[in-house]
Amino acid sequence: MEKESEIKTLRILCLHGFRGSAEIFKKLVLRWPESVTGKLDLVFLDAPFPAQGKSPLEGFFDPPYFEWFQSNKGAVLGAAIPGMQREGVALTKVPKIKFVILISGAKFGGPTYGIPKLAANAFSSPINCPSLHFLGEADFQRKDGEVLLECFVDPQVIHHSKGHTIPKLDDSSLEIMLGFIEKNSTTLRQGTSLSTV
Repeated sequence: MEKESEIKTLRILCLHGFRGSAEIFKKLVLRWPESVTGKLDLVFLDAPFPAQGKSPLEGFFDPPYFEWFQSNKGAVLGAAIPGMQREGVALTKVPKIKFVILISGAKFGGPTYGIPKLAANAFSSPINCPSLHFLGEADFQRKDGEVLLECFVDPQVIHHSKGHTIPKLDDSSLEIMLGFIEKNSTTLRQGTSLSTV
């Protein structure tokens, strides 16, 4: 039987959405069951820029709110990082990103988002990085998320009925999530260093 310290090994850098914050993202993710969050070392980070406009979270969560750059969301940035790292234009002094979990993700250069210069080649070839994508049936960004799936080798998907949000995990999505965590935990225990977005 594995010790708890061996199971709780997946460190995940959590990048919040548009005009959100690390604290808000943390509150939403920690609604997930302990069977998921207890196996993860979650590191929540505020974007570097104060929000330059009204946040869609006002009235639900207290400020402060932050932005990444050019109004982009954390999942858009997170989706591009493995490809940017492969191209040698980002995170060159840290271990390779080993997997991504993208909630309402999208692709730079897709239907909605332009391509920043540094991300120009991020999706020039399929990203061979395990990926788990959350796609909401009522999400205004659903089409962008579907386009993003095509950019990854063997993406796994959790479908949910909600919109642009961090959904609660039902039995089916919980099974997919736990399978993804276990698969990547096994890789880590076999000696592969793991750094995540």
